[in-house]
Amino acid sequence: MNIRILVALATASALALSGCAGMTDTQQRAATGTMAGAGIGAIAGAIGGNAGLGALVGAGAGLATGLVVDHAKKNEQAAYQQGYANGQQGRQ
Repeated sequence: MNIRILVALATASALALSGCAGMTDTQQRAATGTMAGAGIGAIAGAIGGNAGLGALVGAGAGLATGLVVDHAKKNEQAAYQQGYANGQQGRQ
């Protein structure tokens, strides 16, 4: 793999992750999934001969995975809040 590609991916990842401070949880999970997917896809694509296409496909898959994880986390939090509220009602 070309060292320039690795440096570019590392730089892009660092810049993207440094801007996560003001994002919502959904945005953070989507961005993290996209970046991870693009990185993994670029590596796999480079092995297959087309790092750009691999990064593009990986980014799409990573975005979808990040959004699915976000949905699961929101459902988990909602179930926790419902259980907590039910527990508080039982104490009264």
